Amino acid sequence: MKLYWAKQTRASRAVWLLEEAGVDYEIETLDLRADDRSDSPEFLAASPLGKVPALVDGDVAMADSAAICLYVADRYAPGRLAPAIDDPRRGAFLFWLLYTPAAVEPAMSEKFHGLEPNRSRNAWGTFDLMLDTLTARLADRQWVMGDDFTAADVMLGSAANFMRMFGMLDEQPVLDAYADRCLARPASQKARALETA
Repeated sequence: MKLYWAKQTRASRAVWLLEEAGVDYEIETLDLRADDRSDSPEFLAASPLGKVPALVDGDVAMADSAAICLYVADRYAPGRLAPAIDDPRRGAFLFWLLYTPAAVEPAMSEKFHGLEPNRSRNAWGTFDLMLDTLTARLADRQWVMGDDFTAADVMLGSAANFMRMFGMLDEQPVLDAYADRCLARPASQKARALETA
């Protein structure tokens, strides 16, 4: 299995999930900011937009951190990092796994760029509604699915940490504590160590 990775990107989520799953993989580092960048056909087959993370696993080639997290969890850690397809918790798991790209990231972008929120137009409502919804889910849970850490926590934990790094989590003790729990996991620490290597 090969992971296409670059520093300071969403590819750290894929490393974190691969480490949680305990699978063997190799990393091919890309310099996305290089003026003379020339992407390989294998990378572009996995990531037509030329973005990381991208993953090649035998005949499987794919991109996007949420898609990779779901794929690896289902294929290599079913029932552990993702509820089984026939598990009644599967629907909630999928909602929270995709909450980061569907709600957190667009709400963060809107807030960062000072755009006027439009609850009727935007699926995430507003930045505050997105935060309140996530906080309510985590208020009495260690992880988003309860006692079990899942791939959804990789997505949400990285997003919570990112919001905290950019000063977007004022007075959010529930999300601060959640981000700390996520960052304390050995697999998360391995993913972060790549950033400073």
